[in-house]
This record gives sequence, C-alpha cells and structure tokens, in this order.
Amino acid sequence: MSVLNPGKQAIKYCLGYCLPSVKENAAKIRIKRLKLDEYLLMYFSDFEFVYAYDPKKMCKPGDTVLVQNLPEKMTRLITHKVIEIIYPFGDIVDPITGKKVVREQYRDSMKRINEMYGEWSNAFDYDTAPPRGSQEDKRDFSHKDPVVRYHDDPNNPQPEAS
Repeated sequence: MSVLNPGKQAIKYCLGYCLPSVKENAAKIRIKRLKLDEYLLMYFSDFEFVYAYDPKKMCKPGDTVLVQNLPEKMTRLITHKVIEIIYPFGDIVDPITGKKVVREQYRDSMKRINEMYGEWSNAFDYDTAPPRGSQEDKRDFSHKDPVVRYHDDPNNPQPEAS
C-alpha cells in the first residue's frame, strides 16, 4: 500500500467555468463543489475560485474547462493549469449522441414540436444565429489584453484604459 508524502499533493482534475481575468497567462476558473450541511443532511453548492496557468490563452469567458492541480504553486495565486476545453461557450452538444442541446431538450425535438404546434413569432432561431466570435471587437473584447487603470490623473488621462 502506497502512502502519499505529506509534503506533496495528489494530482487531481476538476471541471470549472472560465471567468474574465486580468492576469496574464492565467485564467480565472470557478469550480463548483457540493458542501454537506450536517444539520439538514443536504448538499449545497459552494464555489471555489482559482487561477489556472493558460499560456496559449485557449479558454475564453464562458467556456467549461478541465483544470489540473499543479504539483507545486507556480506563483502565489496560480495553483492549477488548463488541460483542455470541454465545452466552448455557445452551442452545447450532447457527448453521447452528438446532437445539439438547449437546456434539457434536443434541438431536433424542439423543431418537431414547433412543426406540430406552430412557432412563436418571438422565438429564438438557432439556425440563423451567428457562431461564436462574430461579436469580437464589437461587444466581445475577451481576446484583447485587459488594461487596468490604477489611478486617475488629469495630466495623464490613460485613454487605453477606458
């Protein structure tokens, strides 16, 4: 039977949600854990926020990613690294059937229901929706490096930070 060295940490993988981050070469990841309330004997959601090393800048805000613990901390804050993107933000695909999903329904079944009962005039049309990345430089600036305004100085307006 092997015993772990108390000074070393076991490598483990976690599934997380990518958030906007100001750090270079790092992504802010929200990891959901279930915490047991011993009085009610029920599990409740508890979120842990970590920074993961992402030198290739693979993940964008909204992606579901697989992160791994680093054997030792890279910096004071960076404790994980991004392994791969499981679900990019946008169209969700069922991994077993390969069909596109909206909440708990397949899009094919939604189309059949709409054919039977008729479509709503204000329903969202998934077929004509643009793919992810069509709003870059218009509304989505997650591909650009963030600039932080540290102080307001009337002599130095810092136009690049606004």
